[in-house]
Amino acid sequence: MENGNVIETFDLTKRYPRQTAVNGLSFSVKEGEIFGFLGPNGAGKSTTLLMLLGLSEPSGGSALVCGLDPIRQAREVKKIVGYLPENVGFYGDLDAVESLRYIADLNGMDRDATSEKISEALETVGLTNEKRKKVGAYSRGMKQRLGMAEVLLKDPKVMFLDEPTLGLDPDGAARLIDLIKTLNRERNITVLLSSHHLTQVQKISHRVGIMIKGEMVAEGSIDALAQEKFGVDGKEYSLEEIYMKYFQEG
Repeated sequence: MENGNVIETFDLTKRYPRQTAVNGLSFSVKEGEIFGFLGPNGAGKSTTLLMLLGLSEPSGGSALVCGLDPIRQAREVKKIVGYLPENVGFYGDLDAVESLRYIADLNGMDRDATSEKISEALETVGLTNEKRKKVGAYSRGMKQRLGMAEVLLKDPKVMFLDEPTLGLDPDGAARLIDLIKTLNRERNITVLLSSHHLTQVQKISHRVGIMIKGEMVAEGSIDALAQEKFGVDGKEYSLEEIYMKYFQEG
C-alpha cells in the first residue's frame, strides 16, 4: 500500500456465458476514504464486491485489498475485511451475544478475548440493552446494527457495505449512516458503500464511482463530477442530479 490505496482493481472483468457483468474495471479507494459505489440494478456492483472479497474469481484482470490478492490470499483478506450483505442472516432463536459468539467461533477467534470484543461491538452499535433479546424479535434496523457488530469483531481495516440501509425507516437509516461515519472517522476504517440512497451517500462519501452496464463511467468527488457534467455556474448540484446525468448518457 505504498501509494495509499487500500482497494485497487486493474481491468477487473467477470464474464458469464451470456453476459459480461464487469468489464475492464479499474479504480482505487484510498486509506480512510468512504467511497460511494453507485449504479442501477445489474450494473455489476455486487459482482465486483464478491470478487474483492475473494468469493468469486474474475475472468480477467486483478484486484488488491490492502495489498493482498483476494483470490490467492483469500484467508488473509477475510481476516482484515468486514462485509455487511444486503440481507443479514442470523438465527432467530439466539440472542445478540450468542449470535456474535457463534460467528467468533466459526472464525476461530480466541474465546477469552472474544467476550470483551462482543461487549465492545454491541456498545458501539447501540445494542447493549437488547443484547439478551432473541434476534428473531429484532427490527430490521436492529438486525443491521447487529450485522455491523459482527463486522467490528475482526477490527477490520476495510468494510464492504452492500445496501446497508435498505428497508430501514428514516430514523434507523440515519442512525446507521451516523455509525458508519463515526467508525470511519474514529477508527480510520476504509469503507466501500454500495447504495441506491443517493442522499445518504452524498452525506458521508469522500468520493463516488458510478457503474453502468459493467463499466465505471465516473469516479471522483461530487464537486468534480458536477463540474465535469454541468460546468462551473455557481450552482450546487445534488448527487441525484449528477447520477441521473451520467445514467441518461450511459
